[in-house]
Amino acid sequence: MANDRQMNLTVFMLAPGYHFDSWRLPESRVEELGQFGLVRDLTLMAEAAKIDAVFFGDVVALGAKPGEVEVRTSGFNEPITTLSALSSVTKNIGLIGTMSTTHGNPYVTARLLNGLDNLSGGRAGWNIVTSWLGNENFGLDEMPPPEERYHRAGEFVEVAQQLWDSWSDDAVVADRENAIWADPSKIRPIDHDGELFKVKGPLNMRRSPQGRPVLFQAGSSDLGVELGTSVADAIYTAQPRKAPSIEFYNNFKAKVAAKGRDPRQVKIFPGIMPIVGETQSDADEFADLLAKNVHIPSGLRRVENMLKMDLSKVDLDDPIPSEFWSDDPTLGSRYAIMRQRAEEGRSLREFIIESARSGGHQWIASTPDKIAEVMIDWFDSGACDGFSLNPPSMPEGLRRICELLVPELQERGYYKADYVGSTLRENLGLDRPGAWDTK
Repeated sequence: MANDRQMNLTVFMLAPGYHFDSWRLPESRVEELGQFGLVRDLTLMAEAAKIDAVFFGDVVALGAKPGEVEVRTSGFNEPITTLSALSSVTKNIGLIGTMSTTHGNPYVTARLLNGLDNLSGGRAGWNIVTSWLGNENFGLDEMPPPEERYHRAGEFVEVAQQLWDSWSDDAVVADRENAIWADPSKIRPIDHDGELFKVKGPLNMRRSPQGRPVLFQAGSSDLGVELGTSVADAIYTAQPRKAPSIEFYNNFKAKVAAKGRDPRQVKIFPGIMPIVGETQSDADEFADLLAKNVHIPSGLRRVENMLKMDLSKVDLDDPIPSEFWSDDPTLGSRYAIMRQRAEEGRSLREFIIESARSGGHQWIASTPDKIAEVMIDWFDSGACDGFSLNPPSMPEGLRRICELLVPELQERGYYKADYVGSTLRENLGLDRPGAWDTK
């Protein structure tokens, strides 16, 4: 059975596993973190399941405190080098990497991503971030405030888009007789002279198969929504409940339309962590095993860092007191989600385990049919265009998703049985943008 409309699926490729401390399981391959063999095998597993893309996040500092290594979130795999290597051993799966507009340069970023798109035959995606740490590694005494970072991001992406469009699609003529490889009339400088960047251009590389890499953006804050509705092709968002997700979806698409963009050309992917079992008891046992491996002292430090709270005086079996919470909206949407969950009465210990699982996203421990029903309900209800799959552990959690959950969605007609095209844009159902001479 096939539906007229099918969801898209990408995998958040955290090689240690999305569930905090799942790397402590004996079957993990944690000894290989940062090496190619592990991410190669995981990506090939996702490609065999016809997943649209793998997404590599990134941070540019070791941890929140000097010398502290957070295994789950440290940037062991620099995205562009890793994805370039993966492009040579994969054929269809999309390759999405994070690059920061706060710590980067628009010409260099545009060139790297254009190169990845050419190397992969049109499968590159850019997850645009403004970063929240790493200033000490880039000559900054402190991180700029969010308003400055997002303002910079807007002009940064504009420059990158102009550079990608600076070559016509037919600029390369390879005229051997007249010794003309590229027609100079088909290439133009961008002459960008903005508030923050001055870039003459053009890019010194041919236009890529997709025209531009697919632009992803994560952030549900007002500043994040403003950027995403302006430039993004796809949005990653933390939406653990259906009704707020429907509201976010409708509001976001309306803002996209108000800016003169086609809302059907902007896909929204909330995160979900499926803990899949062949039976319900199998799923529950897997979830319990993951929970038992959460290192509580480390989890407490993570929660303190995330919430910017000193919880040393709170008993593990008591809830976080209400007076500890702030009403400051700049703390972000995930802070608000965590506060709501804490107010439901969870003890600090339960809160640590919950935050280790979800990170603000939805999580489900169940059988493939039950998880598929939840995902289909969200999709049919207008809460999303697909999902960012967060495997709870690697490789086992991903194997269960690929071999049990995805086939269930395919059987129900909500996910494709094979790739529909050779580029990431084609597989996501996104139009290809034109170059400078088509505008």
